[in-house]
Formats: sequence, structure tokens, C-alpha cells
Amino acid sequence: MTSSAPASDSNSNLAIDVRKVTKRFGGRSVVKEVSLQVRRGEIFAFLGPNGSGKTTFMRMLCGLLTPDGGDGTCLGHDILREQAAIKLEVGYMTQKFSFYEDLSIRENLDFVARLYKIPARREAVRRSLEKLGLEARQSQLAGTLSGGWKQRLALAACLIHEPKLLLLDEPTAGVDPKARRDFWDEIHLLAASGLTVLITTHYMDEAERCHRLAYLAYGTLLTQGSVEEVAARAGLSTWSVSAEAGTLSLAEELRAADGVEQVVPFGNTLHVSGSDAALLSKTVSCFQRSGLKWEKTESSLEDVFIHLMDKARDNYS
Repeated sequence: MTSSAPASDSNSNLAIDVRKVTKRFGGRSVVKEVSLQVRRGEIFAFLGPNGSGKTTFMRMLCGLLTPDGGDGTCLGHDILREQAAIKLEVGYMTQKFSFYEDLSIRENLDFVARLYKIPARREAVRRSLEKLGLEARQSQLAGTLSGGWKQRLALAACLIHEPKLLLLDEPTAGVDPKARRDFWDEIHLLAASGLTVLITTHYMDEAERCHRLAYLAYGTLLTQGSVEEVAARAGLSTWSVSAEAGTLSLAEELRAADGVEQVVPFGNTLHVSGSDAALLSKTVSCFQRSGLKWEKTESSLEDVFIHLMDKARDNYS
């Protein structure tokens, strides 16, 4: 778990301050009255299943989409009326690699610098290459890069105009663990320098590296806060159990037992969770038989989010 971001929530300390933001497509609300505050210099994770509205919400923040309801500010600019100003101060890294594959790393960065009309463009490109460790590969065509190097190029392009807010939409999907760790090291360095980062991810370990997080399902914000606050707010009791003879048949038994709301495999063990701690404990006592090893455990983020997802209502209608 990372260290906490500054505690003050005064307006001057907020990079994002929005209230009841809503977006509809074809009569369906894909983001429903989401209110959110993100502090300057904070790393904030946005989690949720595919189609939950995370990307739509992010695009409203950076001025690419106009909300159908709600209001608020991003970097002090009104999200309804000052979208052009917001775009100049935000770096947005999309899920899909969106640079010219037949141009080199340097040529791609130079192109982005031209778009932003950056003064001393060549110096800005040089600094960007150096900062992200791209100097040795600057002449390599973008289309020949591995996933990790493409990710590094995309990050360099997002930062070349020195934004105040960095929006990262599932940036580590498809990259190897080493590249993923290097990427997060860089994100923490950027946040320490004052840059605010909002990131969507499916990886629970990445969410735990953020100062705070929020969970969105079917367009609705279900919870937000630090990892500890989110886990406590869920009110979920969890036990782990391992079985000498395997856990497949045991999982089926447990799912039909009183007080058990979810059974999730984790390697050779099962996480058994429920909202009624006393009832779940009673069920566990009934399964104290030879070959089973039970242990009370802390509910993981994955336990919590599966629990929240099971209670969420689909907005597709």
C-alpha cells in the first residue's frame, strides 16, 4: 500500500471535483450521477467490469465528451463550458496503441509536440526520450516495438506537453510483469512531483498501489476510498479453506450452505465470504471435518469487488 496523499480537500487542492455526472447513449445511462473528488498529486484507481462506464467517465473529464447531466471542474475548469482548456492540461493514454507504426519513436513524439505547438519542440522531444529511457531506441519504428516499449512511448507522448492530470485507460493490459512494475515505478515518481493520475485497471495489485480507488458497475459508483475503507465498508466476512482431496466438490457444497454468498478459488484454497459473520461462522463450524483446513482471513479487494458486482444491477435495457 502506498503512502497517503495530502489530506486536505479544499477546492484549490482538488484536481477533479464533479457532482452527479451522467451520460446517456440511446436512452441508456452508461454513467449515472457519479460524484467524485480527486486530490492534486494523488493516484486514483477506477475499477469495474468491461462496459461499466469507466472510459466514458474518463472522456467526460478530459473534455472529449459532454455530460448530459451534472457539473463540476477538472483542473479548475468547468467540464461543461471549458473543455478546450481542459484538453491542453490533460494527458490521456487510451487502451489501444494509437501512434503511427511506420514512424520512429522520435518522429511520433515530434508529431505530438507539433500538435501541442510546444516551444523549443526538439528540446522537449529530447527531454521526453531521456526521461522515459527511449534514447537508445529513438530511431526504431513504433510498429516493431514490444508491448512494454509501446506503453513507454505512449506515456512519453502523454507527458510531452507537461500536463497537470494524467488519465490512463488500462495502460498495462498485455504487458509483461517487469514492464508493468517499471511503469508503476514511473507513475509514483510522477505523482511525487505533483502530477495527478487517474487510472482504470482490472488488476487488484495495481489498485492497491494507489492512494484511493473507486468501483463502478453498470454506470453506478458503488464505493470509493482507500483500500482499507473500501474493505471495511463492504462489511464482508471471509474464511479460507484448503482441502486435501481438492476443492471442486467442496465449492459446490459451500455455495448451497447458509450464510455463504460467494466462493472464489485462489490456487489450492477457496475464499468463502458472506455479509452475516455469525451465520457464516456457524456454517464453517459445520464443515470442520478431516482433510479441511479453515482459517479466518481478511477480505481481499477481489472478494469485495465480486461481492459488490453480485449486488449490482445491469443497466442494459
